[in-house]
Amino acid sequence: MLSIGIVGLPNVGKSTLFNALTEKQVSAENYPFCTIDPTVGVVSVPDERLNKLTEFSQSQKTVPAAIEFVDIAGLVKGAHSGEGLGNKFLANIREVDAIIEIVRIFEDGDVIHVEGKIDPMDDIEVINLELIMADFQTVSKRIANLEKDIKRQDKKAVLEKDVLVKIEKVLDEGQLASSLELLKEETEIVKGLHLLTMKPILYVFNKKMGGKNLDETDNPKWLEVEEFLEKSNSKWIKIDVQIEQELKDLPEDEREEYKQTLGGTCDDVDRLIQKGYELLDLMTYFTTGEDESRAWTVKRNSTAPQAGMAIHTDFKDKFIKADVINWKTLLQAGSRGKAREEGLIRTEGKEYVVQDGDAIEFKI
Repeated sequence: MLSIGIVGLPNVGKSTLFNALTEKQVSAENYPFCTIDPTVGVVSVPDERLNKLTEFSQSQKTVPAAIEFVDIAGLVKGAHSGEGLGNKFLANIREVDAIIEIVRIFEDGDVIHVEGKIDPMDDIEVINLELIMADFQTVSKRIANLEKDIKRQDKKAVLEKDVLVKIEKVLDEGQLASSLELLKEETEIVKGLHLLTMKPILYVFNKKMGGKNLDETDNPKWLEVEEFLEKSNSKWIKIDVQIEQELKDLPEDEREEYKQTLGGTCDDVDRLIQKGYELLDLMTYFTTGEDESRAWTVKRNSTAPQAGMAIHTDFKDKFIKADVINWKTLLQAGSRGKAREEGLIRTEGKEYVVQDGDAIEFKI
């Protein structure tokens, strides 16, 4: 299962966000292989399509797609050299597949900011610089370790060094490694280093309803952030973390009403989970029947045999064919039998690239 680490400076709402997210935690019986410690939550991905398929098939069980969120220790300046919980922080980030970087954009004298001021761009630069410095150390060390093999004219070592030198230059300029356009084979060469700044990042801006939010006052500090987001083509979302945590304790039918009374205009936790799913370049296909309707998570552009591996590894080697229909087309047909009669269910082979929203029956 792919995971997303929640990072940020102290007191910006990391743990509050994690608590709001884990209200969506998947029940243990659906994912018995997951061992959850206090800082990890396996969270279901909201998907109305799955609910409709459950109703359509009158399924006894519904199993959503899921991703893992990790609440990572707070960051301080100097983390790359071991300041604060820096070593733990960086080691935990190395293990996740993507990063949520939470940044506070509201002013409140009762909630102390570690830097004594609210400056979101400065916060982003502090966090990103620590990731850059940590990666610079990793890359420089690796280049030095390659020298012996390069002297022996080892071709793999020469190729690796060429890629690492390009990355080192970008890092030295204070840029994330992800800003460098690498060929697919170059990315594979350095994959084993688990570079922090090559991981996709989603910036989450923590607002406060009724508070003094920088984005609502044409504050130059927020305009600076907007310029950065546009220039770097970054993914981002705004959310009131405190309200989302309060909402999780309310019955479902009271949540929207409560949010409206607060004048809520932020994106909510469901949208954040979906954004995280997209950040990991994931998509969903479905299996549906009387026993269960289930959402399966696969990387985009997966072939049918590769997608089948989400169900069982045998599906890749033993794959024969797949019966495929878009989930909405299936619902419109009224029944699987009717869909088959009308020729709406296609038989696809090994080369078929699975599409988001496909309802599939695998034949092995």
